[in-house]
Amino acid sequence: MKFLDRLEEWLVTFLMGGATLIIFVAVVHRYLTGIDIPGLQDWLLKFSFAWAQELTIIMFVWMAKFGAAYGVRTGIHVGVDVMINRLSDGKRKWFISFGLLAGAVFTGIIATLGYHFVMENGLHYAWLHYWGKETGDLFEGPTTPDLEWPTWIVYSAIPLGSGLMCFRFLQVLVSFNRTGELPHVDHGHVEGLDEDTETDPMVGPGSKPEDTSWFQNTKGLYPKEVLKNKESDKNEGGAK
Repeated sequence: MKFLDRLEEWLVTFLMGGATLIIFVAVVHRYLTGIDIPGLQDWLLKFSFAWAQELTIIMFVWMAKFGAAYGVRTGIHVGVDVMINRLSDGKRKWFISFGLLAGAVFTGIIATLGYHFVMENGLHYAWLHYWGKETGDLFEGPTTPDLEWPTWIVYSAIPLGSGLMCFRFLQVLVSFNRTGELPHVDHGHVEGLDEDTETDPMVGPGSKPEDTSWFQNTKGLYPKEVLKNKESDKNEGGAK
């Protein structure tokens, strides 16, 4: 399982870094070819980066699909869980399990439909042609405009990414029913900073900020101060 985790991370990192680098080089190339520098301009015009935009779009599509699966595994997807967290443990577990199962079913359907789409879009033909078998009336499939790649290569991100995302939903579902914990990322946490909760009026001693829900923070909140002032005003009015 760790191999799959590392492969997922390296794939997303490579796609994001590669697409950024390609776009940077293409923009610099376009800018320099517009400057009349003897020798350099003629040399740069020998290179064509017309394919750069198409390739980066493909890379970002693949990155988005596999990045979504990575997000399920690490818990970085945005979720509105205010009401869920206020339920009892039994109801909360049921709702979370239902949500994870619904995510697995949905992504599983997308992966299945994507697989059939890719097969009909040229993958079936390419597979039989590669092994030297009869292709019959199978559709060879179109190609991309600039790179002239078979489009089934591009669309393969749908069944592969959605299939991995479905697996991650099931993985989180099993882990949650065993341990009662969900993957969570504290977006406000800064690595290396000491967390001094002893003097934090919002949290209190012995606790961590990420472990305290906003509706449980009763110290130092403005609404409490406002209510306190109103009560004091009433007391003062009665004394007068």
